[in-house]
Amino acid sequence: MGLMDILLGRTKPVVADLDRLFALPSAAVTLEAAAGFTPTGQGAVCFATVEGAAFEQSHREVQALLDADTDRDGPPVELRRDDYGYSWLVSRRSSDQLSALVNDLHAVNSQMEVNGFGPQLLCSLAGFEDLSGRRLALVYLYKRGTFYPFAPPPDGTRRRDNALELQVRAALSGDLRIEQDLSRWFPVWGAPGL
Repeated sequence: MGLMDILLGRTKPVVADLDRLFALPSAAVTLEAAAGFTPTGQGAVCFATVEGAAFEQSHREVQALLDADTDRDGPPVELRRDDYGYSWLVSRRSSDQLSALVNDLHAVNSQMEVNGFGPQLLCSLAGFEDLSGRRLALVYLYKRGTFYPFAPPPDGTRRRDNALELQVRAALSGDLRIEQDLSRWFPVWGAPGL
């Protein structure tokens, strides 16, 4: 960044560091100790859908890569679209395979980047729940390189459990790079994998 950029208030965009996803398993230990949440084994990568043969080919490559995993038990990776038109590549593992789920999320993001679709990547999430059935997602913002918690209520209404989200932020601040700008803690209503 040059002197003119500083004087004019321009900043360089944060470069996504996908290796931060590998901090999720250790953060899960902290999350369980602090708030009683354990992994559900579900996660997803969200991206803006692009029309065209190259994007379809990239999606098929990613899906084939993940489906080739012989240790995968349960349903294969699936592509879903949400109500807002975004695509989600959903991976399901057993709840004790968070590391394998993180590998899946990292592989999807990496393959999309390699194929030139990094700008379409929006976020990745891993799902958690507690014994009372409350759900929580740790969301990784691709373009910011940060995480934030998203806690929808168990009754399905579109309001957030802000107190829980702030509790999780405090508990995980030493484990994950938490997004400091709360206005970027976007709700991911109805996100597959949550």
